[in-house]
Amino acid sequence: MATAVCMATLMSGCEAPSLDFLSSKKEQVSQPASTGDSSGTETPAEEPSTGHGQGSSAAHKPSMEETIQTVEGIPTVTNPEELYVIVNKQRALPSDYVPSDLTEPNVPFPFKDKVEKRLLREPAARALEALFAQAKQDGIELYAVSGYRSYKTQKSLYETYVRTQGEAHAAAFSAVPGKSEHQTGLAMDVSGLDQATRLEQTFADTPEGMWLAEKCAAFGFIIRYPKGKEDITGYAYEPWHLRYVGVETAEEIMSRGITLEEYFQESSSS
Repeated sequence: MATAVCMATLMSGCEAPSLDFLSSKKEQVSQPASTGDSSGTETPAEEPSTGHGQGSSAAHKPSMEETIQTVEGIPTVTNPEELYVIVNKQRALPSDYVPSDLTEPNVPFPFKDKVEKRLLREPAARALEALFAQAKQDGIELYAVSGYRSYKTQKSLYETYVRTQGEAHAAAFSAVPGKSEHQTGLAMDVSGLDQATRLEQTFADTPEGMWLAEKCAAFGFIIRYPKGKEDITGYAYEPWHLRYVGVETAEEIMSRGITLEEYFQESSSS
């Protein structure tokens, strides 16, 4: 089981090498988020105003076919800045895509290094802070493990696997450059205090994992790779992998037990 989960982790790109912060990004000190309201009442995150039509309740929900084009033989998304962008094994980000609003969320990390995996896009970072603050109020200790990953990092990781394990192995167990959600800046791997369940499927059975599955949608996050949906997402169950899509979309996806792909495939069939 541990071996299988490790392979799944490599496939989704959740443990890539760390790099320094992008030089153009402002460094911030990482501290646990403020708990805010001391009443203990859950305060869901507000829908962000991004200025790019990125809200989760857009008047027109585009189909997956509307947001893809072939670039140099590679199916590439046309909406990388949208909060609901779908990136998977069949849908790549532009190779030069770097989110314009990367920032470091003010939440605990299990490491001290100032590296790019601390980063998230602005709306996702603010929502993660609210999620962690509520967790703290509820007696749940969470850590942000791995967020943004650049195309360059993915490429280096993939080429290392090709060189050391062969191309077939690399294609099966490592994220192809451009096809990891981490490059969107909207995904964060989360863990509890127990390192034995970090980036393991057993995290789902911990108090932290169960709390996360129940509460994440109220703050705009979904469990991106749910159990039993491997044939749709292309990845094994990852209870630690959060993806920000906005509150309205997240609540619908999580309450219905569907994937991000299924949510937008409905637009194609309607």
